[in-house]
Amino acid sequence: MGKARNEGEQRFVCRCEEVTEEEILEAIRAGAKSVVEIKRWTRAGMGICQGRSCRRLVEKILSVELNLKPEDIEISSFRQPVRPVSIQSMEGLSIQSKEK
Repeated sequence: MGKARNEGEQRFVCRCEEVTEEEILEAIRAGAKSVVEIKRWTRAGMGICQGRSCRRLVEKILSVELNLKPEDIEISSFRQPVRPVSIQSMEGLSIQSKEK
């Protein structure tokens, strides 16, 4: 797909999770038939950007490999990125018990 590459050179599709094009192709060969299945198989689209950077490329690879029209590919949903919370920021919180 795309430009010719040197042998052994990896092409990253999902930079957040460091998923390569070859890993996505392996998932498709093993039976993945949707973006969601590829995501579960490889973690592509599960990084900090939640697929905003790689989803379209995953869809394109899927359409080429399965001979599907782009409009026939089920669109996966975006999720808002979650910000990590440090232990220090929770230090002053009190835990309220439901028991009375």
